[in-house]
Amino acid sequence: MIDMHSHILWNMDDGPKSLEESIEMLQQAVKEGITDIISTSHSQHPQYDVPFEIVSDQIRILQQELISRNIPLTIHSGHEVRLNEKLISLIQEGQIHKLAHSNYLLLELPSSHVPNYTKNIIHALAIEGITPIIAHPERNKGIAENPERLERLIREGAMAQITAGSLAGHFGKSVQKLSLDLVRANLVHTYGSDVHNLTTRLFHFEEGLTFLEKKKELDLVDILLQNNKKIITNEPFMILEPEKLKKRKWWNLV
Repeated sequence: MIDMHSHILWNMDDGPKSLEESIEMLQQAVKEGITDIISTSHSQHPQYDVPFEIVSDQIRILQQELISRNIPLTIHSGHEVRLNEKLISLIQEGQIHKLAHSNYLLLELPSSHVPNYTKNIIHALAIEGITPIIAHPERNKGIAENPERLERLIREGAMAQITAGSLAGHFGKSVQKLSLDLVRANLVHTYGSDVHNLTTRLFHFEEGLTFLEKKKELDLVDILLQNNKKIITNEPFMILEPEKLKKRKWWNLV
């Protein structure tokens, strides 16, 4: 299985503080059944901005450590990029890591709202041949208040990523319910841990999948995991067949 959202580089953002802590996290990833992990350190975040070359250098060091310790895991480069009006120029200047050298980009919105210019960035990315994946929309206050905001972004050409810990209930029951609703509404397409450490922000990878399985969403589990693979191979995502979509929008129901 592939984890497409993680913070595993040491002493760079709000992830691990040491190389050894990074290695411990990667060992835990293997225990969770993960074979490939995309490192997505923060970029253009108000508090964190991990440079392109630092990402590449640390991944090389970590991968060599994994090989020397016989840990069967492959690390891929990436960034979790905060939405900003300079994004296109930063990409053109080679300052942003797309996911695993694909045409997919992990895009983070402010936690409080969906900026009005978001769709303009989505359109500009499309011109560059890039598909943005909205990170953890279930934890965005604006989307929680009106999930149709996420549907509009999807309609404009974005994809979205659900977080394992959200499905597992780590962020509370309301986020867990919204996460399941978004998955069932076909408004999320990929699955990531957003792991930061092994104490407060764990993988929850198997736990989140088990929650979906208990809710009888086996087809959706398969689609999320298959789409994670398609990031690595840079292929179009699987989308739920139209006849399987609900005809009514659950967020408009009374």
